[in-house]
Amino acid sequence: MDTRISKIKRKTAETDIMVELNLDGEGKYEIDTGIGFFDHMLSLFSKHALIDLKVKAVGDLIVDSHHTVEDVGIVIGECIKEALGDKKSINRYGTAFVPMDESLCQVSMDISGRAFLVFQGEFTAEKLGEFQTEMVEEFFRALAFNAGITLHMTVLYGKNNHHMIEGLFKAFARSLSEAIYKNPRIKGVMSTKGTI
Repeated sequence: MDTRISKIKRKTAETDIMVELNLDGEGKYEIDTGIGFFDHMLSLFSKHALIDLKVKAVGDLIVDSHHTVEDVGIVIGECIKEALGDKKSINRYGTAFVPMDESLCQVSMDISGRAFLVFQGEFTAEKLGEFQTEMVEEFFRALAFNAGITLHMTVLYGKNNHHMIEGLFKAFARSLSEAIYKNPRIKGVMSTKGTI
């Protein structure tokens, strides 16, 4: 099996980020963004996607979490795209429903090369720890647009903000795991066009 590993560093005036991932990993993670709740979400994403993930991010948290969260999304998206390479034999599509206590979330994706995000979810808390809940959508938008993923995310119902957000991250993880799986029955890419 070809190794699907990537490592990207990105430095701006606002953030300094390094991401390393292995799409064919075991769910091992080393996460340090300076934002506790975000670290928790990225750790469970790694575990449930069975992707080995290292993230080291230093950002302007004295301002807020916006730049750090968005830029981590950009770099993770770039890493996914690079690690997928020519996308040969991948399922391409993935869908997952994840219950988290009183909440239920659904994520569907197409690793299509056409970036798009449909996000349906409303949160009643402004922040969880130092993480701004409005950044959930911004994170996944940055990731989807830099990975070339058509991504649909929905909180079907729920009350607890932590549960709803965790459900979205876990559903994304399981959906991605399905979409990137190399299916031995697929010869070339899963498209009649011959390219994705």
